[in-house]
Amino acid sequence: MKESNNIKNKWLHLRLSEAEYLLIEKAFSKTTEKKLSKYARNILLGKPMIAGYRNLSTEALIGEFTALLKTVNGIANNYNQTVHKLHTLDHVPQVKLWIENNRNGGEILLKSIREIKDMMNKITLQWLQ
Repeated sequence: MKESNNIKNKWLHLRLSEAEYLLIEKAFSKTTEKKLSKYARNILLGKPMIAGYRNLSTEALIGEFTALLKTVNGIANNYNQTVHKLHTLDHVPQVKLWIENNRNGGEILLKSIREIKDMMNKITLQWLQ
């Protein structure tokens, strides 16, 4: 069973001096762990720790990509809804012409979204190493 599936219902309380706490914080900041509690648990249980650093600029970039992806997905969704609505009005020749002329734009938009997702996945995998 994975550790994340284990229920953690026992508490261990520690009292530290300010200097001790700063030493732990400094050691924690040099690892890839995101939560101090998990870091402390791993140290107390003698589990190996990945020493390294978190690339905060990549972390921020992933956050920006996520926001961008939400925006682009919203635009693509609105575009698809508009085209679907226009398909119901296919008796007007100008509407049919507009649909045909803009179909390529929708395909380009969807291709761009796939490229953004692929780039995000690649950066995320690189960041997790």
